[in-house]
Order: sequence, then C-alpha cells, then structure tokens
Amino acid sequence: MTKNEDEIYMHRCIELAKNGLGTTYPNPLVGAVIVYDHKIIGEGWHKRSGEAHAEINAISSVNDQSLLKESTLYVSLEPCSHHGKTPPCALKIIELEFKKVVIGTLDPTGKVNGKGVELIKNSGAEVIIGILEKECKELNKRFLTYHIKKRPYIILKWAETLNKKMDNGVERKHPFWISNPFSIQKTHLLRSQEQSILVGKNTALIDNPSLTTRTIYGKNPIRLLIDKDLETPSSFNIFNQDIVTYVFNKIMTSSEEGINYFKINFDTDILPQIMKILYDKNIQSIIVEGGRQTLQHFIDSELWDEAIIISSQTIVKNGTKSPNLFGEITEQEYIGNNLISYIRNISSIL
Repeated sequence: MTKNEDEIYMHRCIELAKNGLGTTYPNPLVGAVIVYDHKIIGEGWHKRSGEAHAEINAISSVNDQSLLKESTLYVSLEPCSHHGKTPPCALKIIELEFKKVVIGTLDPTGKVNGKGVELIKNSGAEVIIGILEKECKELNKRFLTYHIKKRPYIILKWAETLNKKMDNGVERKHPFWISNPFSIQKTHLLRSQEQSILVGKNTALIDNPSLTTRTIYGKNPIRLLIDKDLETPSSFNIFNQDIVTYVFNKIMTSSEEGINYFKINFDTDILPQIMKILYDKNIQSIIVEGGRQTLQHFIDSELWDEAIIISSQTIVKNGTKSPNLFGEITEQEYIGNNLISYIRNISSIL
C-alpha cells in the first residue's frame, strides 16, 4: 500500500468510528477496515461499551475468512491488549495472522499504551503507526483528555446577540430566544454527543431549563448543577427523575432517586474539586451552558477545550455581556439567521 492509500483507508476508519459518538462511553471511538488486494472486504466500529470492538466487528463482516491472512487491517486506535468486558483484540489479530496492521494513534491508557503494538509486532506482522495521527487524536479528544489530563473534555456553549449580549436584561423574565429553532436542534444534537451538561444556580432559577435532547432522538446527558446553598426548588425541571443529576453544594453529600449531592468547599476554587469528582465518576466530557459568571470562571481558569458560540443578528439595549474568550476559530456555519462559531483553546490541544 502507498501512504496515500493508507490515508484513504484510515479516513474511512475515522468516519466509521463517528457512528459511535455519544454511545461508547467510557470507551473510545474506534473504526476498523480490512483491505485485500486494494479493496475493502470488511469494516466495523465500536458501537457501545461491553459490545464487540471495531476490529472484531470488521473481522466478522468478512465473507471469506481465508483472505484475512493476506489482508491489511486498518484501525484508528491501537488494539487493546487486556481482558475487559471483551477479550483482547491484539490476540485475535495475531490468531488470524494478519500480515500487516496500520494504526492511527496509540492508546495512552495504562492497560494498553504500546502493549497491543508490541504483541502484534512480536507475532511477525508488519505494524505501521501514525497514519492520520492528528485526525485520530481529534476523533478521541474526549477519551484522550480524560486519560492524559485527568479531567473531562470541556466545551463552553452560549448564544449571543450581534452586540454581544446573552439576554435582554431587565426583561429576562420574559422568553428571549437568540437561537432559532434549527440552532436549538443543533444544540440538542451536541448534547446527545457529550456525557454531561453543566449550569449554575442563576441559570437554573431564571430559565428553569430541562437540559435534555428533547427536539431530537438521542441520549440525554447527565445534568450538573452548581448550587452553593441549594436554592433551586425541587419542583424545577432540572430535578425531574428522567435523568441523573449531580448537585455541587456546600451543605451535604447524599443520593436520592437519581439526584446526587456532592459537598465541596466554596471557600476555595470549586472547579478543580468538581473536575476531580467528575473524573472519579468516569465523566469524559461536559458542555457548560451556564450564565456569564459560570462560563467566565471556566475561561479564566483555563479549563476549557472548545467553545461553541451561536450569534444572531439581534441587537438589544440592555442585557448581560457575553464572556471574554480568545481562541482559534476552527469552523463556522450558518443555520438560518444564526452563525455558529467553533473555537479551539490552542493551549489545550493534545
């Protein structure tokens, strides 16, 4: 295979892996392709935790298993080398005697971290590492951030007017939509792809949000609420029992019917404490949809990886100023009259 062909097949691995976005936690997104005589004869992806990995799904999809010995396996992430909920993929690859294995990027977790590559190389197969490595790492930015930085991948999200206001100020008690219906659907799609969503007490009290994926078909994220004195009424939407909710407060630690309270120290910076709790709970990603104060706290603490800003053509006289944020715009798109900007924190790039 030429390098160009290797990249073509690795691109296909990445596209396959994206089918598992939002469903594989705590496992990574992985896609695999099997090529014989310059043709794809099998492909697969990891669908959800506890089920077969991408390599096994790709192998199972091949009609003529006798071709595997003369085939090349492409996989976006290093094959696992340990027994978990499923047997090690590296051992299956060795058993089937693939002649060549092409890997996008290594798995940095302690149970793998080069061990899968070592096993396969020791079997006599040719192993190539680093094809589209940057793209493969981007695919698993949540998984890698969690394991390398010991915290969730953090996405800040807000909507603002043309003159950088997040609401209409004194009139905020009345509904004021900056996002159009199609942008709202986009937001709910994004929620379905992340593991949790966070707001502060003021947002909960003023907006009474549900924080669900209600306009699309998708899994609801775990809800996170910062409420120092537990002022949010239990009748509010954030406390309905449809979804697990975490409440960070200064009063108590307890659990009751899906509502989990975590006592933290508000006399010091609360964000490292929250990050530690979420890491211990295997939460790999957060969307922060709070008000300006909450968002700016994350920004000032350099605890963010991406920002998604929805901008409208509306101008309001009063209102809360949107957060101050500096980063690299990686993509922009119009959805109706809304411009959605995707911004990357350069210092957070893996």
